[in-house]
Amino acid sequence: MIMKAVILAGGKGTRLGDLAQDIPKPMVKIEDKSILEHQINALERYNIKDIIILTHYRSEVIEDYFKNGASFGVNISYVKEKEPLGTAGALKEIEEKLNEDFLVLYGDVMLDVNFERLMNFHKEKQSECTLVVHPNDHPHDSDLLEIDEAGRVTAFYPKPHKKGHYYRNLVNAALYVMSSKIFEHIPKGVKADLGRDIFPQAYNKLAMYGYNTAEYIKDAGTPDRLEQVTQDYVSGKILRLNNENKRRAIFLDRDGTINKEINLLHKIENFELLPFAAKAIKKINKSEFLAIVVTNQPVVARGLCSVKELEEIHKKMETLLGEKGAKLDAIYYCPHHPDKGFPEENPTYKVDCNCRKPKTGMLEKAAQDFNIDLKESFIIGDSCRDVLCGQSAGLTTIGVKTGYGLNDGDCKPNYIFDDLSSINDILV
Repeated sequence: MIMKAVILAGGKGTRLGDLAQDIPKPMVKIEDKSILEHQINALERYNIKDIIILTHYRSEVIEDYFKNGASFGVNISYVKEKEPLGTAGALKEIEEKLNEDFLVLYGDVMLDVNFERLMNFHKEKQSECTLVVHPNDHPHDSDLLEIDEAGRVTAFYPKPHKKGHYYRNLVNAALYVMSSKIFEHIPKGVKADLGRDIFPQAYNKLAMYGYNTAEYIKDAGTPDRLEQVTQDYVSGKILRLNNENKRRAIFLDRDGTINKEINLLHKIENFELLPFAAKAIKKINKSEFLAIVVTNQPVVARGLCSVKELEEIHKKMETLLGEKGAKLDAIYYCPHHPDKGFPEENPTYKVDCNCRKPKTGMLEKAAQDFNIDLKESFIIGDSCRDVLCGQSAGLTTIGVKTGYGLNDGDCKPNYIFDDLSSINDILV
């Protein structure tokens, strides 16, 4: 599927100081090439060759360097804003050029994304506006959003967030696939921002979806961020995190591993992180392993809480971790239980599923979603169910002495840790 790409490249780069003196922000270099050139190269790799660059400040610097794009293997046209109208207002000005689905990139964002997979997601969902989303390590001061199980956007939560409320750690990554339907929601000639002004008003009127990815997408708009992006580029990390490449993951059980073990925990007020959990997960985040929770939650099948109440508990977990600079790339849970006869049980979830550990369904789903090499990955848990699940899927298994401490059965993990704080031993 071939589509046009629009790059919003009118920024001045004030926060970059002397690093962006007299040049547009997207022309700041990451090693030997500007951010904009890195973006164009990434698009060209996926046969996205028809590119419109929206310019404003020092537009001639961009046009003189890239010209018509022929030497970069693409076709570039330019539209210079007469006055800054924000990300949404700028797009509205070129509405007549965008009759089919198109990509939108921000010119100061360094990325390497499997665009083919993203566009396929957009097409399969019949989405009218797809937002690339991901968790970050500072959700408490970020604009957050929420998606349902199918990926449809269901809510936006701008900062500052309400005290005492818990939120899913999911932020807008500033990369979009849009249909021309979006223009019905953007006023002409009015300064407006897509993320702040348009999406929160339009998500319940459009088929808007969130595409959750662990690929590299980072704003390079400050000196510190620019330095980090440069280090990541030089190390090859940016390319390695592209979804075309297999990733390694550390799968984490929840109860007794991340939070204190309470039998059949189903009340949000009883959820409490273990004191070392956030620090350990933050160490995973700094590695190139994914941090993914896989947890049996039969409390739903037993009728002790609803799926919505369970997901509120997970929001609390993500919020508490985020306050300490840690994030989870994904949470998979099994709400089923095969045995019947419990008071208040929910018959909908009384099934013999393939996701309840020690079965491997959750691991397999994560592997599909994130292109994970299971044989190069780990699972950490306090129960023999975790160990047996990992062994069945070919993972390296680690038991912890917290929670059940592996006293619920007979199993032999590859390693035994006192607790999750020993994570450094495998982060190589």
